[in-house]
Amino acid sequence: MLDLLYFVALSLTPCSCWRASADRLRRGLPPRTALELACAKPGTAPGASSRFRALAARVVEAAQSVRATPVTWSDPAYPAALTTIPDPPFVLWIRGSAGVLSTPGVAIVGARAASPYALNVAERLAGDLAAAGLTIVSGLARGVDAAAHRGALKAGGRTVGVLGSGIDVIYPREHEPLARDMEVIGCVATELVPGTPPQRRFFPLRNRIISGLTRAVIVVEAGEKSGSLITARCALDQGRDVLAVPGNVLSGRNRGAHALLRDGATIVETADDVLTELGLSRLDGDTSGSGLNRAPDPILACLIPGESSDLDEIAARSGLSPSRLLPRLFELELQGAVARVGGGRFVRVDRSC
Repeated sequence: MLDLLYFVALSLTPCSCWRASADRLRRGLPPRTALELACAKPGTAPGASSRFRALAARVVEAAQSVRATPVTWSDPAYPAALTTIPDPPFVLWIRGSAGVLSTPGVAIVGARAASPYALNVAERLAGDLAAAGLTIVSGLARGVDAAAHRGALKAGGRTVGVLGSGIDVIYPREHEPLARDMEVIGCVATELVPGTPPQRRFFPLRNRIISGLTRAVIVVEAGEKSGSLITARCALDQGRDVLAVPGNVLSGRNRGAHALLRDGATIVETADDVLTELGLSRLDGDTSGSGLNRAPDPILACLIPGESSDLDEIAARSGLSPSRLLPRLFELELQGAVARVGGGRFVRVDRSC
């Protein structure tokens, strides 16, 4: 409980402090020390640490009344994929299943004022990819986002909505029924404390979480200044794949996605294009994630039974990048060969015991 208060307090500090605090946590400093150092910056008012802790205590108490489950950085349920980005959330507030955040996923994002073509493509892609066992991640916005979530649900698959508001403030409001449906076999998540209203500055911030949770970002119809391009840039910075769907060259609606294609993004016409790009095979009707297969690799040999290792340590031993390691670690976890422990660390399971 005490660590929870400090992690929530860290999330309440100015976002300009987050990356430095994340670096301190990665070095093994406890959240209490990270908070004290964040509040020791020149120009910070005296007693800031105490005020953030007091505010965090009120947040935690209020969260109980809105069915918000906090998942902190040190929690075994915290998605390991997010630990690899430069400024991961200190706390994720969840409604639904937290476990779905750690399943192999792709993001589908695009225009809010989307064309019928884009809505149809997003829904079809999401449904086919969800049926192949992937989790569909998006931002619960109007247009392409909502179509992707609905496509996954219609296929009986998992989907995650990342909010730019508090977990109890669904935006837009007409998507409240959609959010409730998503909670049944997926979840809605946010880094913002309960009660936080949607603000323009929050949406670019949440885009790094959408891409950070996934293996790849698929852009479906995006203009030249679309917020979806921010998600694509986050994906590139995080070592994720970027894919794009081509569109009508006469309407001008898809110039942003076409620019991505010119810069080397993979073209997507069907779900098989995505699976091929990610090196995954299809197993129709499998929504557990166990139907996603890759060639054997030496990951298990890099793990010592009973000794936990973080992604950087496993990467150094295996010669693979963290972004390439995560999918294989997820599969090994589903097979019962690997278990996740706190702080985004993994341990090999000795099946002889």
